This record gives sequence, structure tokens and C-alpha cells, in this order.
Amino acid sequence: MATVRLHQLSQTFDRQVAIEDISFEIPDGEFWVLVGPSGCGKSTILRSIAGLEAVSSGEIYIGQDCVNDVPARQRDVAMVFQNYALYPHMTVAQNLAFGLQMRQAAAAEIREAIARAARMLDIEHLLDRFPRQLSGGQQQRVALGRAIVRQPKVFLLDEPLSNLDAQLRAEMRTELKQLHQQVGITTVYVTHDRTEAMTLADRIVVLHNGRIQQIGTPAEIYDRPCNRIVATFIGDPPMNLLTASYQDGALSIGAARCDCSASLHALLSDRGDRRFDLGLRAEAISLVAPEEGILQSRIEAIEPLGRETFLRVSLLDASPSADRDTSAKTTLDIVTIDRVVGRVGNTVGLRFDESSLFVFALDTGECIYQPHAPQAASVA
Repeated sequence: MATVRLHQLSQTFDRQVAIEDISFEIPDGEFWVLVGPSGCGKSTILRSIAGLEAVSSGEIYIGQDCVNDVPARQRDVAMVFQNYALYPHMTVAQNLAFGLQMRQAAAAEIREAIARAARMLDIEHLLDRFPRQLSGGQQQRVALGRAIVRQPKVFLLDEPLSNLDAQLRAEMRTELKQLHQQVGITTVYVTHDRTEAMTLADRIVVLHNGRIQQIGTPAEIYDRPCNRIVATFIGDPPMNLLTASYQDGALSIGAARCDCSASLHALLSDRGDRRFDLGLRAEAISLVAPEEGILQSRIEAIEPLGRETFLRVSLLDASPSADRDTSAKTTLDIVTIDRVVGRVGNTVGLRFDESSLFVFALDTGECIYQPHAPQAASVA
């Protein structure tokens, strides 16, 4: 096992910047997730750590050693790909053994490593089968097992669950977390799935356009996003945004007005700009009768999910942000634990507590005001 440290890493392809000035250090044994939209540079970072891409500038350290000039096969990392990359003509046992055989490990060591990984992944009954005889989830376990038997310093996982169906993906997330707790190997995991990032990571690295936006625990990223990009990417559904203007101690959202707390009033009154983006999490909005709401809206969609109900509503008295399409309807996503009696097309009121508002600078997207983070429940 080892730490992984990147120092001012940059990569350019045909004068196009893929990643720029990437620096972070993953402590020994932690599980970090690189997350962001397609093209943000997360896979480039992973491939650079693996030695599959030569970086344009910067240093990569595994443990105390700079590995920039070390070939991929000598970096002592194990990578699991999206397509699993199993050898179709080999049995599961032969697939598991292949890496150790290439390293000329003793036969007894190979048998012990295969047996240990098979027990850990519950694939002992599959050792004599070929990949074509396995389900997607079983193939995923074999790919993980092939990495485990090598006992590398670092695991690198490149969207390994994206080919699985929704239920199996959820099961494998739990198994991956448990597996990491057992083996304790430093792990770097790449995904575009925000749910995977939140449920798996010790720490999340949010990327956008090749640059790091924020690094933190899942709770920190969700409760304390540093900017509009992070706030609207992390969370399911993403944070809602509304443009508001500040005047005389109140926020105006279209025709609606919302009084400010003393702390928010003090912050906004001292700023030169008077227009902002307000952020509201889906669970912070309540449905009320139209005459009781701060905002008026029309129900566009209702999706009962059993324990929760998801709604999408369009606002009747607010406008979108100035940096977004002003011809588009302003829609909000809402998650409620209440049963929704209304129907699509009904008019409803929306209420929210001022203490749940995030405020973002309209020009830079910087988060300039955040509500207090909820107190963590004790499970000791």
C-alpha cells in the first residue's frame, strides 16, 4: 500500500488542455473518487497514474517514489476497466492467475492468492467457468479478483460499474465498499455518477474542464459546495438555481419577495453587486396552497418513488439566471416524503426557509453564503 501524490500535473493533447495544475495527495489506504462530467479530465488523471499516458508536466508519486519515468508494468498498480478485459479463452481461475504467472510467482503462492480472492468475492463456484458463462456482475467480480490477487500498492478503477443494471450497480457499490475495508489498499475510482461518488468515497475530487473545483468528504461537498459548478453537479437531483436581486433587506425573485436574515442582510448589503443566484436543494422546498407560497408554480411532472415523491415544477413568477437562456422556463426539482394529491397542470405554492438558501455570485459562480450544515447523527 502507498500514498498517491500528484504535483501540478498537466496534460495537453494537440494543444488542447485535458488537465491543468492538478495537485492532491491520497493518504495510504483511502478510497478517493474523481467525479465530473464527460471531458473533465478524470480518466486522463487515472491513466496518468497508471502510466498509460505520459504527462506534459508535473510529478506523480506513488509512495516516496516519483514514477513519471517508470513504465506502467513496474508501477505496482492494478487497474480495473469499464469493459472488464477478461481473457475469453481462459477460465476464471486462469484469469485470476495470469498476472501472478507473468511475475513468475510460485505455484503455491498463486493457488493461495486465487483461493483468498475467490472467498472474498464469493466466486469460488465459478473458478472453472469461462467469461462467456458469467453474468455481468460475476465478470465484474472476476476483474476485481484479478486485481486483488496481485496485492498492488494502488487500485485504479475506471467506471467499473457502468455496464451493470441499476439494481446490480447498487449491490456492487456496497460490495466494493466492503471489499476496500477488507483489503485496505489505496484506491482511485473514476465515475460520472454522483451517487457512486457520494456512497463510495472517503474523499471526492470534483473536476470541471480539466481543473479541480473542490476536494472534500461527501458531506463537505454536499453541504459546503465552493461554487455553482459543484453545487449543481453533486446531489440527486442537482441543486436548483434561481436568480434574485437584493434591495432594502429583501430578496426579489421575479415578482416574489423573501425577507433576509440579519446575517444574509449584512453580507449582501456590503457587496457592490445586487443580483445573485440562489441555490435550493430539492428537499428544502415545501409544497403548500398557492396563496400560502413564496413562489407560484405549475406541476410539470410527478414521479412517485415509494418512500419519496419527485416533482418537477415550472415557476410562474420568476426568471432564469442572466447567464442562462431567458426564453427557457424556470423549473425546479422537488423531493418530498409527503404523498402528493395534486395532478400535472395544477398550480401550487412553494415555501422554503431562508436558512436553507445558498447564494452564488452571478459572475464568478463563487458560493458567498451557505446555510448551517445539519448536525451529524451519532452511530457510536
